Amino acid sequence: MLFIDNWVFQLTSLVYFIFLCMNKTVVINIVGLSGRLIGAYTPFLLDWSSRKNGALIRPVFPAVTCSVQSSYLTGKYPSEHGIVGNGWYFKDECEVKFWKQSNKLVNTDKIWDVAKRLNPDFTCANMFWWYNMYSNADYSVTPRPMYPADGRKLPDCYTYPMNLRDELQQELGQFPLFEFWGPRTTIRSTEWIAKASIAVDKKHDPTLTFIYLPHLDYGLQKYGQDFPKIKKDLLQLDKVCKELIEYYESRDTKVLILSEYGITNVSNPVHINRILRENKFIAIKEELGLELLDAGASVAFAVADHQIAHIYINDSEKLELVKSLLKRQRGIEQVLDKEEQKRLNIHHDRSGDLVVIADKDSWFTYYYWLDDTKAPDFARTVDIHRKPGYDPVELFTDPNISMLPLKVAGKLMKKKLGFRTLLDIIPLDAGLVKGSHGRIPEDKSDWPVFISDELISHEMAPQDVYNVILKSVMGPFQ
Repeated sequence: MLFIDNWVFQLTSLVYFIFLCMNKTVVINIVGLSGRLIGAYTPFLLDWSSRKNGALIRPVFPAVTCSVQSSYLTGKYPSEHGIVGNGWYFKDECEVKFWKQSNKLVNTDKIWDVAKRLNPDFTCANMFWWYNMYSNADYSVTPRPMYPADGRKLPDCYTYPMNLRDELQQELGQFPLFEFWGPRTTIRSTEWIAKASIAVDKKHDPTLTFIYLPHLDYGLQKYGQDFPKIKKDLLQLDKVCKELIEYYESRDTKVLILSEYGITNVSNPVHINRILRENKFIAIKEELGLELLDAGASVAFAVADHQIAHIYINDSEKLELVKSLLKRQRGIEQVLDKEEQKRLNIHHDRSGDLVVIADKDSWFTYYYWLDDTKAPDFARTVDIHRKPGYDPVELFTDPNISMLPLKVAGKLMKKKLGFRTLLDIIPLDAGLVKGSHGRIPEDKSDWPVFISDELISHEMAPQDVYNVILKSVMGPFQ
């Protein structure tokens, strides 16, 4: 009897150990990486991936940052977690808002919520994945500028715990916000994120770490798949990946590489709000001689987000009229009403009454003015929160400005002296943009990728990504 009791105790202890045993894991998100890009200009990734298991990820729709990341972190589609794009129309406020930060906007549990229920000892670090603020992750870092009342915009980041911000910036220097997005983007912001991730790992040793490496996104949107022009970006990103992967593997950490979407060549910007305005659907408010979109007063307007646009219609009787108009436009491939949105898993209260998808050569601007002299003052600046749509032209400076460095230096000096001034150096030429994403590419070479030691199928759904990450950390008995 004693022998049986001892055997039961040992078996129970073994099962308990198996259930509580966790594998230290890091998920590195290389934005814009597709199979097409892994090659001569990514020698480390090419060699490393050749010794791993690789898969394609069936793209989330829409294939944009916030929607895709939320799908990977929840195992749900936008129809369930509610992140229908990088921004949408907040109907109760009658305002379009992009790049909000609160994790409360994601309507379902995240992977760290589930893991914590499975094992209270689990910890997670979220290094720059979106909706990073006020979640249940144990450690988090995300871009968060300071906006003093004098009109300045100062580089900074937000962290949890709060003191982590000062520790990281004391060790690594100030987060290079102006090289994270805008015409001054460089590899420095991605290097800072990588170094910060290593610093957090050394200090806190989280069970699971999510790392966001955005560098490829910039060159690909500017130049498309023009390898002579993006060669430098690929080589720089490959070097960062080498340092990260070698560090984590030296710490006996399981490394998972994934991407959110592939970026494809485009040549045709579609000014969808101008189409709606020319057909009397958009209301405009004039301020100081410049035009602002009045979303609440408009019959219909578009929230443009790369190759998709949400059309919000305040007069439901006009829906079919708007749908018919848009289906006739060059560059528009599909116009989906709420029922049709179900097959792409984007039907949600936040999604547009219509969701419009560009053809493979096109993308949507947010532009609504018909005369550039009437464009709002923020149109020529980097202003991701005030524009009622995504604006990749913010990656460029206006080629028509003579002595640009001198002009920028003068304006920055005015700001430092406390004067208000506008850094209006962004062009209004959407034709400069050569790469975009959002729709599901026909060529699977442009689909996002997943690379790891885990046994995975050749083609994965977003739910599979979630499950593989959770299994990697918690083991097969999760």
